[in-house]
This record gives sequence, structure tokens and C-alpha cells, in this order.
Amino acid sequence: MATADALRHAQEKGLDLVEVSPNADPPVCRIMDFGKFKYQQQKRQQEAKKKQTVIQIKEVKFRPKTDEHDYQTKLKHIKRFLEDGDRVKATVFFRGREIVHKDRGQNMLDRVVEDLREIAKMEQGAQFEGRTMNIMLAPIKK
Repeated sequence: MATADALRHAQEKGLDLVEVSPNADPPVCRIMDFGKFKYQQQKRQQEAKKKQTVIQIKEVKFRPKTDEHDYQTKLKHIKRFLEDGDRVKATVFFRGREIVHKDRGQNMLDRVVEDLREIAKMEQGAQFEGRTMNIMLAPIKK
């Protein structure tokens, strides 16, 4: 159909002539209510955004000398974060001469992974960055 005929046809119906595929030979156009189309497209985007979940990374810091009760408290926090669907970064922070005892920090992180093996998987192994050693935990999907 000629462009002028298609445009006249669309105006008679009170709609718009919208070019769908300009690179095709000949170009493809569609007769539609463009304002209604844009509105529906915006609503679909809002609906998709509403269903989207934002995953945060929570950080829990330990020290090589962290006592048992403090360890259990921090472990509860990690469990709560994982149950909420967030990823957790468990960090052991070394101060002063504690840096000599990297094995204690590694043991602490291994213990965290072992205690949480039912609800979390280790996403990233132990990494040493400056004075910190950390691992990344992600919740196991059920």
C-alpha cells in the first residue's frame, strides 16, 4: 500500500501509522493507537520491575580471637541474611601482629562454611586482601 493511502486510512480510523520495521524492503508499518501502545509498554515495565528482587551483599566481620558466644551470634546473623535471600561476605580482619596467624583466620572461615553447609554454598573461596581474609556465601535454592 502506498504511504499516502496508509496514512489517509489511519486518519479515517482516528489512529496512528507506526513504522514497525524500517529496514525491511518495503518498510513495514502498522495502524495503531500509539499513545495506548506506549502506556501499555510502560505498565509492563513497571510490572516487571515490581517482580524483580534485589539481592544485597551483607558483610559479617570476625577476628581471629572471636570468642564462642560472639561467633554464635554472628552465625545467627548470617543465617538470617541467607534466609532472606541475601548473599553474605564473611570477613576475618587481622590487626597488628595477628597477621602472622593466618591459619586461625582460615580455620574460622572453614568453620563458618561447615556450620552453614545445609543452607548456604560457598560462592567464592577464601581470598586474602591486605589485612582481611574473606569468603562469599550464597543461599541454596530450595
